[in-house]
Amino acid sequence: MAASSTAAGLETEAAGRAPVAATVWHFLALAAIFVFSVFPFYWMVTTSLKSQADALANPPVWLFTPTLEHYAAALFTKEVGATLVNSLIVGTATTVLAVGLGTPAAYALARFEFRGKRDLWFWFISNRMVSPIVLAVPFFLVARSLSLIDTHLVLILLYLTFTLPIVVWICTDQFRGIPPELEEAALLDGASRFTVFRRISLPLAMPGIAVSAIFAFIFSWNELLFALVLTRSQARTAPVAATSFMSGYELPWGEIMATGTLIVLPMIVFALIVSGRLVQGLTMGAVK
Repeated sequence: MAASSTAAGLETEAAGRAPVAATVWHFLALAAIFVFSVFPFYWMVTTSLKSQADALANPPVWLFTPTLEHYAAALFTKEVGATLVNSLIVGTATTVLAVGLGTPAAYALARFEFRGKRDLWFWFISNRMVSPIVLAVPFFLVARSLSLIDTHLVLILLYLTFTLPIVVWICTDQFRGIPPELEEAALLDGASRFTVFRRISLPLAMPGIAVSAIFAFIFSWNELLFALVLTRSQARTAPVAATSFMSGYELPWGEIMATGTLIVLPMIVFALIVSGRLVQGLTMGAVK
């Protein structure tokens, strides 16, 4: 009898330790993922604050006197500040147009049946399957023939080709998750289809619309290839400016990392601000 009680006690103790061990391993895994994700950004920021000698030191210098000379050179000598303004103009305009055009299109795809709907939906989905490098030269030739090289307009129109499908893709799923009975009740009360869309469907789909706007802005802000091909000086964006520091004689890591920090930091702050809305929009409709 005593032996069985001892065995039962050991089993209970082992069962109690199991959740603790699982929690510890879970914490260690999350910590490893966090360090793996954050370390590149830490290295970029610290390198931007080091002198050129400290940035190139081997082994790496961990304790150093911070300097802002690389930020001053990037903002004023290399005119990175102007390129950040260009990125903001292009990203904001692209996002507004993509959401303004994509939201009604997504509602139509979610609620109406019409000829060619499947083909149109496939086009929106397959748009992301084409490699951008394949389209760079044709877009350049078209922009040159229209005298749009080095303008904000050419970047906005081009960025719409990959941000608009993203908005349509995300928002269509959001509109499908809204019960059609709500709209049918409003229609029976005499509301027009546009009123139903504006007063009922649009507010309920706002989390998904916010998510699509976030992705559209981030993709527009970070795009490099098309901006590199289609801009020269007037409409040059921040990612293009980050590539202009490299030359055949030197590689100023401090200025490159300072520019990279100036590009990434607004996106990180923006993501932290809208993180709640991002999670809400991505999980909306997951549970029926």
